Amino acid sequence: MFNNSILMSQKMADYLWDKQQVTLNNIANVSTPGYKAQYVSFQDELKSKLDFYNQATASKIGEAIKETSISVHTKADESSRLDGNNVNMDVEQVELAGAAIQYKMAIDNLNNEFNRIRAAMK
Repeated sequence: MFNNSILMSQKMADYLWDKQQVTLNNIANVSTPGYKAQYVSFQDELKSKLDFYNQATASKIGEAIKETSISVHTKADESSRLDGNNVNMDVEQVELAGAAIQYKMAIDNLNNEFNRIRAAMK
């Protein structure tokens, strides 16, 4: 029933929601000694799956989107702080703002898709 645009928007919204949660966790732990910042990955795995299905049908592309997982990783960056914490507040705040804007766009895109379906049904 759903086309790949809706699947992709849904997956992006899920990814961006997780990215905001991980970023907020990093910000909350900015003063925790030894804490290592985390980040969420999604795009690279999706790109590799889509490259694999390069000449595929829409259903194969939909499968690739559905199969792509969202992963949380720990940054291995060396800390410039004496307590071993590697959270950079400037970076985290920019990441949070960007993710919030992109999340709103993904939700708007989903709403537009559903409005088009609703209009077609009338």
